[in-house]
Formats: sequence, C-alpha cells, structure tokens
Amino acid sequence: MSSSRRYVLFSLAVVLAIGLVAIWLRSTTPQIPEAIKRGYSEALEHARNGQPGAARMLYQQLGRPDLSPKRRVWLHAELPNYPSPQALKLAQADLQSESPDVRRAAIASIVGLVPNAQRSLLLGPLLDDNEPDVRFAAVNALLGLSPDELGLYFGAMQIAVDTWKQALNDGPPTAETLYQLARLYAHNVELKKAQQALEQALQLQPGNLPALVMQIDVLDKQGQGEAARQLLARELKTQPSSAYLQHALGMWLLQHGQSEYAVLGLAKAVELEPDNRQYRFDLATTLHAEQEVEAAQKQLQEIVQRYPADRNARVLLISYWKETGQLQHVQVLLAQLEQLNPDDPAIQQGL
Repeated sequence: MSSSRRYVLFSLAVVLAIGLVAIWLRSTTPQIPEAIKRGYSEALEHARNGQPGAARMLYQQLGRPDLSPKRRVWLHAELPNYPSPQALKLAQADLQSESPDVRRAAIASIVGLVPNAQRSLLLGPLLDDNEPDVRFAAVNALLGLSPDELGLYFGAMQIAVDTWKQALNDGPPTAETLYQLARLYAHNVELKKAQQALEQALQLQPGNLPALVMQIDVLDKQGQGEAARQLLARELKTQPSSAYLQHALGMWLLQHGQSEYAVLGLAKAVELEPDNRQYRFDLATTLHAEQEVEAAQKQLQEIVQRYPADRNARVLLISYWKETGQLQHVQVLLAQLEQLNPDDPAIQQGL
C-alpha cells in the first residue's frame, strides 16, 4: 500500500473517531431545553419578587451544568428563601464547584438552609479548601458554634481559625481586618485580645458601628456591663438618628431581660430605617414576646408586603395568625407559600 493511500485511510480514521467522540459527548451531556436556557432572567426575577413558581424555576436554573459562575452566585443569593430537599441538594452540589465564587455562594446558601447543629457536617470539609477565601468563608459560617455543634470538625475549625488569625496579623492593619480578627478572638473566648483589636479598629475608623457594637458585647461578656451601657449611651447621645445604634440598643436591652424597653429601641430603628426587614423582624418577635400579638402581626405583614420572597417573615406570620385563630389569613398565606414553593418544609410539616 502506498504511503499516500495509508495517509488517506489514517485521515479518514481520525475524522471517524472525532465524529464518534462528538456523538458520544452529545449523548452523555444533558441537553438543556431552549425554554430553560432562555428562562434565567425570569427565574431570578420570580425568586427575588416572590412570584408563583419561583422555587421550581430557581431549581431548574441551578440544575443547569452550562450556567456561568456569576449567574450561579446570583441564584444562590435567593435560594435560602426556597428551602426543600432539592434546594439543599443543589447547594451541596455547588460546594464542589470548580469556581471558588460559587463555592462561597453555596456556603451562604447552606447557612440559610440548615440549622446550626447540622451545618458543620456539610461545611466542615471546606475548612481544608485549597482557596483561602473559601476556607475563610467556611470559618465565618461556623463561627459561634459550640464544640458539640462542630463535632468532628472542632479540630479543623481551630486550625483554620488560627491560620486566618495569623494571616490577618501578618497583613497591614485596617479597620476591616481588625474587626474580623476580633471575631476570631471572640470565637476562641480570647476576649481581652478581641477588645484590643476592636479598640484599634475604632482608632482607625471611629465611625465603624459594627466594631463599636461588638465592643459593647465583648465588654458585657467580660462582666463589664456598666462600661458597655455607658459606651452605648454615649454613642446614642452623639448619633440619636442612627438606626443601627437604636437597633443595637433594643437588642442589648433584650439580652438583659428588659424587653418592654427593648421595644422602644427596636421601634425607633424601624422608624429611622423602614426598609430594613431584619429590624422589623426583631421588633415583631419582641412585640410577640410582650404579648402584643396584633402589633407583631402588623410588622410581619409589612415585611411580606414589601418583600414577598421573605420566607422567614411569611412562615412566622402564619404561626402568629394560627395563634389568634384567624384561620382565613392562615389559609391565604399558606396558599401563597405553596404557589411559591410546594416543597417548603413548612407545608410538608402541616404548619
């Protein structure tokens, strides 16, 4: 056989092999229907606005293997409002994503979907992630958990915390890094070091309210309740229109068994920042604890009206309506919840 003929046969064999591989890839790669490919923006809009079918559309999009990391990250920001076994499965799958950004977003989803005690089993393995930002996101997600809650990952958590502390200490001091360092010290109950880090952060950035509020908490934990109270009172006198500080006052009073006064601080925070749903939620639960159930219901209704996707407010409002025997309201809210997410555990458990 001539060399030219052998070359032709070889070329044909290569073309055939390439064709067979292409056919095999097409047969093994899931084919995404065009309607789902075009549905990303609609799914995101439905999820953000709490529209019927939101959960199903969100799950469809997160189930796509062809979705870009950036788009997956945006979807994960909405996933905690649509809990179900399928939602948890999708979040767990993305903990293994090749994209560090997606792994971090999946960590945030797990935090929203899973109670503290179960969280370490899912996120513990990421304490050894090869990307520092992912490791540190896992640490942040597990901060504050008790040794029992950390379970098998208690040792890995300590190593990851120490590694992060070293990295922060080795870098240039900024208000942000010192605040994070204080959180790590507080996790290890190194309260003196946490206080020192917070003092440095406030020297660099006197208006850093998260650092200030954490300093009040750290002082409290060291038995310096009066110093904490005076610090909070001084800052409130300087910034009476700060919703953040009014909310901090309410939560501080709540922690000190003064819930009737806590209501005033929390209500002031909502008045100053009416769009902050966390402030409203905290006010609602405090009003409820004070037996002001109707006022609590109104606050939750306001959240659901402004943010229909807010699952926590909706579920708690259903519970409060049931308490007062207003079953018509319960049925309406349950029907809306089922339209959003028929697999929501609240529906499955017969809330």
